[in-house]
Amino acid sequence: MMGMESLAGAEFAPQTTYLNTASNGLIPARSLTAIKAGLDATAAGSRLADAAYAAVEETRAAYARLVGVPARQVATGSSAAVFAGMIATSLPPGAEVLVADGDFSSLVNPFAVRGDLKLRIVPLEEIAEAVRPGTALVAVSAVQSADGRIAELDAIREAARAHGARTLVDVSQAAGWFPVNAAEADYTVCVGYKWLLCPRGVAFLTVPEDLGGLTPVFAGWVAGEDPWASCYGPVAELAHSARRFDESPALHPYLAGRHSLALIEELGTEAIAAHDRALADRFRAGVTELGHRPVAAPGSAIVSVPGLGDAAARLAEREVAVSSRAGNLRASFHLYNTAADVDRLLEALSG
Repeated sequence: MMGMESLAGAEFAPQTTYLNTASNGLIPARSLTAIKAGLDATAAGSRLADAAYAAVEETRAAYARLVGVPARQVATGSSAAVFAGMIATSLPPGAEVLVADGDFSSLVNPFAVRGDLKLRIVPLEEIAEAVRPGTALVAVSAVQSADGRIAELDAIREAARAHGARTLVDVSQAAGWFPVNAAEADYTVCVGYKWLLCPRGVAFLTVPEDLGGLTPVFAGWVAGEDPWASCYGPVAELAHSARRFDESPALHPYLAGRHSLALIEELGTEAIAAHDRALADRFRAGVTELGHRPVAAPGSAIVSVPGLGDAAARLAEREVAVSSRAGNLRASFHLYNTAADVDRLLEALSG
């Protein structure tokens, strides 16, 4: 197997110092080739459906392996917010949902707009101790988008079980570099366009073996046990697996997605995590020497630095891509980044 640096060099050729995977991951060359071929086939009028739907299933299976559940427990779609919305619609009126203060809106807002749910918002560090009798669902991101803090998922899971609550974990900022075991949560959601290196339009939901008591309110023909026999009228028989929760897929992104996930599998999450964390630690140390104090997020591939949010635009002019989030500078490090990238960012900040 090719090493991290050589394989990344063969798949990526960024034209900037790209340190912004928490916003969008770079698309590997193999994935770009696949999606271009699919678009060319569509433009030429060639039949694409068979290959494209096969790609959806291959991507589903690859994601299942990555997060440690059977493929039958994975639904595919295009948006984490849609999956969170489906879970929100499945809750009874008056149900209490516990979320972290400042968590990503796509996870939180589907519960807020219901209007008849009890939404409790507490600091991330207090989620586990805030679970109480009557809490129906705890919804939290494994890694916080704004600043990279990592949730104490073991403690949250145990507290939820002790009080009979279900858990929903958004792994959009985790899967691809942070070890994820989806079987440890009742539900997980994930977008593929960040650390999984897919184009926008790839997203996943995982559910328990019993399918989690969800109502497939967004189910169309693809949710049928026999999709091609489910095109007209009410679907007579929903899929017996999590596929009953599928959105009609954005086919071209899935043509690429299977190749992106294959790259993650080839390198291995543990190796990617070690690489990403080492670069993040290098940046933490360097920016601290410059007199700044990053948000405490040990072990995270995302580094957030208060007081430097305005620097993102200036850095972009120097072709260093980072983000400004919640007023802070946010840098995120992935498999295509190197120590030289970190040093260029530090040099640009010091200048």
